[in-house]
Amino acid sequence: MKADLHIHSKYSLDGEYSVGEILKEAKAASLNVISITDHNLVKALPEAIPASADFKITVIPAIEIDCNYKGTDLHVLGYNIDWHSNDFAILEDDMTGKVMESFGRMIENLRKLGIAIDASEVLEKAVGTLPTVELIAEVLLGNEKYAGIRELDPYRSGGNRSGMPSLNFYLDFFAQGKPAYVKIDLMDYADVLQLINNNKGVAVIAHPGLNFRGREEVIKDLLKMGAKGIEALNNYHDEDQIQFFAEVAIKNSAIMTCGSDFHGRTKPLIRLGEFRKIDRYDAYVVESVEELLCR
Repeated sequence: MKADLHIHSKYSLDGEYSVGEILKEAKAASLNVISITDHNLVKALPEAIPASADFKITVIPAIEIDCNYKGTDLHVLGYNIDWHSNDFAILEDDMTGKVMESFGRMIENLRKLGIAIDASEVLEKAVGTLPTVELIAEVLLGNEKYAGIRELDPYRSGGNRSGMPSLNFYLDFFAQGKPAYVKIDLMDYADVLQLINNNKGVAVIAHPGLNFRGREEVIKDLLKMGAKGIEALNNYHDEDQIQFFAEVAIKNSAIMTCGSDFHGRTKPLIRLGEFRKIDRYDAYVVESVEELLCR
């Protein structure tokens, strides 16, 4: 078995690839089990599930939901959800409104930091989709009129943050606690667990070492509250974090998942089916994926 259970399509705010392109890439990467886990919506699933048979790939229906736990933003993956449920249409509408409401504040926060951008350029580039931080970064880095903004130098070609410039721009300016961060009223973690459970899904904490870096022990509380698994293997955890989260999963008989968090151009160094791992946990991950497949 070769699986990648954390993939984003063009339906995610910051995704790029169509469902068909993802399936072709997954086949080329010899994947036989995938999950398209778009942010706060399930629009890819009506396409992906029937189309997957032609590629001999199993698609586990899933979603990635933004939420908050005691003041910290985090993401929860919901696997095997009843994606036909109207609950997910309501979630999508709610998050769409919140993202649009936050856009003006993001632009203003950047202006206060000396990075002035024409909001209309970002909205025009969005072409009917929602404006994201990554799109703001694309406009800033792709237009010569912003070449004089020295704060952008690390993200330009040759800069020390240029490997994945859009992602790094987000992490440096808009991640929680960073200078341009805009607080969005996200669902409470407990409510997300209930939403997933009510729709027959399996809740798994996405890349906890990214959201709780230095506070990894919090994962134990998240499991106690009802999460069924941990995404221990991904591109954000270092080896110590992988081992820590893997051992917590094993000790608690929790599901252990693996995922690249593939997006396309906003995370160009992340490839479908590739993520950091430790070989000795392979068998446990396979058992976990098989458990999801049997549900």
